[in-house]
Amino acid sequence: MKVVVIISGGMDSVTLAHEMRNDHPEGKLHLVSFDYGQRHVKELEYAAECARDVDASGFDIIDLTGLTPLLATSGSSLVDRDTPVPDGHYAEETMKITVVPNRNAIMLSIATGIAVAEGASYVATGVHSGDHAIYPDCRPKFIEAMDQAMWIGNEGFARQDFSIIAPFMAITKADIASIGSRLGVDYSKTWSCYKGQEVHCGTCGTCTERKEAFSLAGIVDPTEYLQAGNAYV
Repeated sequence: MKVVVIISGGMDSVTLAHEMRNDHPEGKLHLVSFDYGQRHVKELEYAAECARDVDASGFDIIDLTGLTPLLATSGSSLVDRDTPVPDGHYAEETMKITVVPNRNAIMLSIATGIAVAEGASYVATGVHSGDHAIYPDCRPKFIEAMDQAMWIGNEGFARQDFSIIAPFMAITKADIASIGSRLGVDYSKTWSCYKGQEVHCGTCGTCTERKEAFSLAGIVDPTEYLQAGNAYV
């Protein structure tokens, strides 16, 4: 069996890669990352490290930087360097400014092309329940629609058992941290911060969510933060 795993280098996707390796010990994992001009592009270094840790059969970074100027017109703080990354929890209205238009559809479509070409059974993505409120392309109905669309678009060429899977769709980031802990994931080798500085800022939405996940899971947070930022440290 072969699985194409979309990996950013963050907690969710790194845990997913380890879970796929655990579930398919004899299978081949092809990890795929994307450089879309994100200001936290250093996350891709952690994706590459994860590929080594799970003994991936392949690891590729897809260059989407040609899209960056076009996506930046949306004002997304992840690709528009003139728009600051907001601080605070994901649930806050201001976090909508971190949305990159159609990002997951683009990534899933490319990953599906790779999977079909290689005869893989699955494309795995690490979206989870905490993403749904802010990111429309992380919601169950979107993943279900993409699964159907990719199957129809590749019918006769994809494997009969091909599907897009999102194992963490119904669980929280704290649940993901617990799963990773059981699998022995070294979370010091993951990157979450959207600001992309030398160390995690400790105050942006992804840092806040990261701290909260470790706290709720009862797991020691190995992350170095520039600022404590909240009570989850």
